[in-house]
Amino acid sequence: MPATSIFSVPSSLSPAARQARRHALLRLGWAWLAMMQVMMFAWPGYVRHDGIPADALATLDWAIVLMNWASLALTVPVVLYSAWPVWQGAARSLRRGRGGMDVPVALGIVAAFLPSVHATWTRQGEVYFDSVTMFVAFLLTARYLALCARQSVAPQAGPAVARRHARLEIRRRALGAAADRVATRFAAAQVGLALAAGAVWAWLAPGHAVPVMVALLVISCPCAMAMAVPTALAAAHAAAPGLDAPRFHDLLAATRKTARLSLYGSLAWHLLMVPLALAGWVAPWLAAITMLLSSLAVAANAWHLYRRYRALAPPSGLAVVNGASVAP
Repeated sequence: MPATSIFSVPSSLSPAARQARRHALLRLGWAWLAMMQVMMFAWPGYVRHDGIPADALATLDWAIVLMNWASLALTVPVVLYSAWPVWQGAARSLRRGRGGMDVPVALGIVAAFLPSVHATWTRQGEVYFDSVTMFVAFLLTARYLALCARQSVAPQAGPAVARRHARLEIRRRALGAAADRVATRFAAAQVGLALAAGAVWAWLAPGHAVPVMVALLVISCPCAMAMAVPTALAAAHAAAPGLDAPRFHDLLAATRKTARLSLYGSLAWHLLMVPLALAGWVAPWLAAITMLLSSLAVAANAWHLYRRYRALAPPSGLAVVNGASVAP
């Protein structure tokens, strides 16, 4: 039977792939734990205002300094350990002279982390440790979903089923190449826009330059676009073995439609957020949440595809032979 969940681990998965999955889960787990704690530490800064009595304000300011240092201590492992695949991917892209998907992500982390370290050290300015940890946690969530989707496709017995999976793999390569082109072009254009917007805001209102640039760099992360094809194809692989020939052909068309809908739908969502971020209305943490929502929508599209075609499969105990359901 095919896996019924992208979190199912195929028995044929190699030890190296299992280890990669465990490391991805550890990085994801630490990022989420740090994110939740850093958001708690950031709360005193959110509630601070000049209307607080002077003695209480002095105590609150001292607490904010301590919370900023604690947030820095938790954020450093997120940047160095959890986000390590991002640094590796960005380095590979730069060595090849290409602007891959990891480059804007790395720029977004650096643009938010370094000013936060400076503000913590000098005790002046805004810190964005909550945005950094949130960005990394949501990014790794999207990538872990994509990894599980790819690994959940286990080889199936039987030549007929094998041919179906081969056809789906051909479809995956074609759709994946198109999705990579769209995502890479969007990311490159968005990085240029983020740097230009940061320069303009630095001239108009220096206090808004960093948050606007960071928000735009976060939006430039094409996480949902990168998930569109792997999740749709994983759903198709899981639903394909139980279908007769006409419904399998329908599944091929529906898979292409779902992948393209997820790809261009997430692109439209990101483009919709760009003017709001340019105007300074989208904080970096809010940009990270919009990225997560886009990725979850892509996963939901793939799940809907699987459920729709899984319901068309013959009842348990029947097999598909030459397009007909028969008892084994």
